[in-house]
Amino acid sequence: MTSQRISIFPLPGAVLYPGLHLPLHIFEPRYRAMISDALARDRRIGMIQPQRPMEGAPLFSVGCLGRIGEVEALEDGRFNIILEGETRFRVIRELDVTTPFRQVEGELIDETGRQVLAAVERAGFEREARRFADSQGYAVDWDSVTRLDDISLINGVSQIVPFDPASKQALLEASDLSARCELLIQLLQFFGHGDGDDDSVSTTLQ
Repeated sequence: MTSQRISIFPLPGAVLYPGLHLPLHIFEPRYRAMISDALARDRRIGMIQPQRPMEGAPLFSVGCLGRIGEVEALEDGRFNIILEGETRFRVIRELDVTTPFRQVEGELIDETGRQVLAAVERAGFEREARRFADSQGYAVDWDSVTRLDDISLINGVSQIVPFDPASKQALLEASDLSARCELLIQLLQFFGHGDGDDDSVSTTLQ
């Protein structure tokens, strides 16, 4: 395993997966400084969730390293960026730094495990995803969904579905695609029985 220093963006409810994209609007001064620093270096930052939505809260153990792709620098110092997921990382320790943004020593996670679903797994997920979407009243282009490869489908839904932060973290930490698919089905079943009052989900997979 390879470890490296990673500047992090702790954001509750936001997860990024390798191969996917996350649009971000950067407005806080410390994170504007982080983006400026990353652009001057290797364009990489780490997305990770804090365990609690409060300043300086402990971090969950796993996040995703992303590369800043598209960037729009606004006149007042804010940024609009598209972060491209590269690989997950595991936090070894948080570093004592003088920068306004937090940094960790992170161990990059090997993503070469099983990345293809069995036909029965794929069919079971698509069946449960349709039930969940119907129960929540979401309009989904199922023809486009069926054309997605397994990684784009499972990771894409895991990234955008409006679960609580702990559930989204559990999906991110799943050992491989099959394990993530199994957990995602369980969560779709569980949350599909709720009142469906969260309309924040997008049905566009990037």
